[in-house]
Amino acid sequence: MSRIGKRPIPIPAKVSITIDGQDVQVKGPKGELSRTLPAGVVVVQEGDTVLVNRKNDSRLARERHGLCRTLVANMVEGVANGYQKRLEIQGIGYRAQVQGRNLNLSLGYSHPVVFEPPSGIDFAVENNTNVIVSGIDKELVGNMAARIRASRPPEPYKGKGVRYAGEQIRRKAGKSGKK
Repeated sequence: MSRIGKRPIPIPAKVSITIDGQDVQVKGPKGELSRTLPAGVVVVQEGDTVLVNRKNDSRLARERHGLCRTLVANMVEGVANGYQKRLEIQGIGYRAQVQGRNLNLSLGYSHPVVFEPPSGIDFAVENNTNVIVSGIDKELVGNMAARIRASRPPEPYKGKGVRYAGEQIRRKAGKSGKK
């Protein structure tokens, strides 16, 4: 039995869940999320908890058991509290700003890098170098943060680039001069 899959998901008081076969819809104060779960798992609501069980012990059902429980738990957490990822920009002349809903980054290229957020994602900038990506869908928030980081990943010699807050970059020694 999956250790993660058998744990019940507590539902906060302000969140409601609708289960229709494989379709799960979660509504809360931050918004609404829905997802169709793959075959092989069954979602059951018992009072103020949700259980994710598997239909049989096939390999496919066992593989998806813990995944589906985590997906439903992330939906519940997202509509209740939301998610956010913080990014730091390091480098001389590197900066970020929000223009309308779009994120405009100056990262040393000959052109600005502009990110248009999908629906449900918001950008915020602090001190021109700290970017906050927030939303209710954990997958969307993580993917958007990864796309922003990929626009100029941190390099190992000076550490310039976009990194996650608290991310440690392994530094390399530069060239050693003639002796």
